[in-house]
Amino acid sequence: MTQSATIFAPSSAPLSLAVLVLPQASILEVAGTLDPMRSANRHLGTEAYRWRVLSPDGGPVPLTCGIEIPASGTLNDAAGADALVVVAGFRQAEVATRPLIAALRRAAGRFAMIGGIDAGPWVLARARLLDGYRATVHWEDFEDMAAAHPEVDVVQTRYVIDRNRFTAGGAAPAADLMLHLIAQRQGTPLARQIAASFITTPRDGAEAQVQHSRPRLDPRIASAIARMDARLDAPEPVAATARALGLSTRRLETLFQTALGQSPGAYALGLRLAAARRMITDTHHPLAEVALRCGFSSQSTLSRAFQRAFGQPPSSLRKGR
Repeated sequence: MTQSATIFAPSSAPLSLAVLVLPQASILEVAGTLDPMRSANRHLGTEAYRWRVLSPDGGPVPLTCGIEIPASGTLNDAAGADALVVVAGFRQAEVATRPLIAALRRAAGRFAMIGGIDAGPWVLARARLLDGYRATVHWEDFEDMAAAHPEVDVVQTRYVIDRNRFTAGGAAPAADLMLHLIAQRQGTPLARQIAASFITTPRDGAEAQVQHSRPRLDPRIASAIARMDARLDAPEPVAATARALGLSTRRLETLFQTALGQSPGAYALGLRLAAARRMITDTHHPLAEVALRCGFSSQSTLSRAFQRAFGQPPSSLRKGR
C-alpha cells in the first residue's frame, strides 16, 4: 500500500472533507465515514475534522434503509475542502449520471486527495479518476469493475491508499480507513480510544474483505469454502476440492455435514445461487451471462436450480425494473 504524504501524515491543522453521498448508499457507509471524525473531535476537544455532506442535486439523499440524509450543497459547494469522498452503494450505474461523472472530472483538481467508499471507487473509475491507481471496491462489485476498468489495479482488500487516492470496500472498511487516517494524523492511541468507544478493533487495510475462518470452524472447511468462492464460474468436483486439501472425498463430506449440516456440493451450489441472485437484482447482465458467470451451463440450468432453491424463476426478480 503506497502511503500518501498529504492528509495521511502527522498534522495539527484541521482537515476538511467534502462527502458526496449518492442515492441508495447505506447508512452504515455514511456513518463509517463520518462518525470516527466526530469521535476524534470529541476526544481532542477541538474541531480537528470538518466535513460537509453533499448530494448530486443538493437535496436530501435517500438511503437504502428508507431514510434520507440532509445535504448542504452539490459538488459546486465543495470549495476549500482538502479531500473529496464519494460514498455510493446500490444502483451506482443509475445514480451516478453522466452529468455527475463530468462534474467529478471537472472538480477533481480542487482536492489534495480523492476517495471512494463501497461502490464509490467504481464511480471514480467511470470518471477516469483511478486510471493507473491501485484501488479496492466492495467484493460483490469486484469482478465487474475489474473487467470494465482494466486501467485500474483492482484488489480485494479492505482499503487502499495509493498516492492521492484512497478507496474502501464497504462500511466496516470505511471505518477502518478513517481510524487509520486519525492514527496517522494524531497518533495510534487516539485511534484506539475511538475504536474502543465503538467497541471494535481496527483492521489493517491489506486484509481480505471476506473472511472464511469463523470461530470454531475447522480450517479445512474454511479452505474448502475459499476454493468454492474463487471458482464460482468454474466449480470443481468435490473430489478435486478434497484432493487439493489432502483429504478423502468421504472425509470432506463428513466435515461439512458435521459442521454445516449439508454436503460440500450443496454448500457450493448455495454460494453460486446466492451470487446469481445478487447479480440478477443488482446488475443488468443478461440471465444467460449470469448463468455462465455463476457456473451454470445454461440459462435454463440456472432457472431450474433457482426455482428449486427460491421457489421462483430468476426472471421474476427483474419484473417491474
